[in-house]
Amino acid sequence: MSFKSNNQELAQANQKVVADGEYLPEVRLKDGSRVQTGTVATMLANIQRYNNGERGEVEAELKLAIPTLLKVGLFDLFTVEEWIQGDNPGRRYLGLQTNLYLEMKNDK
Repeated sequence: MSFKSNNQELAQANQKVVADGEYLPEVRLKDGSRVQTGTVATMLANIQRYNNGERGEVEAELKLAIPTLLKVGLFDLFTVEEWIQGDNPGRRYLGLQTNLYLEMKNDK
């Protein structure tokens, strides 16, 4: 199981949610780290795609987004456990993958 933290690859995935000719910037947070904008919007679109039966690329893009989603505080608003609960398969997948990511990160 691999989790990437590649802003260039994430930027390409995030371009899927904007109109042709529009580009999402990378921004610097107050702590000095850089994150790719559009990640939350892309995550929501990918959860919908996952719920509609798509796998493969959608799963890879959801996993690719996890470090940024953690960095911007998404899982402070709704805990990983809350993402796993319920009957939304895409939300559950993201929660389970985030849980795996955190376990792998803590094992290092």
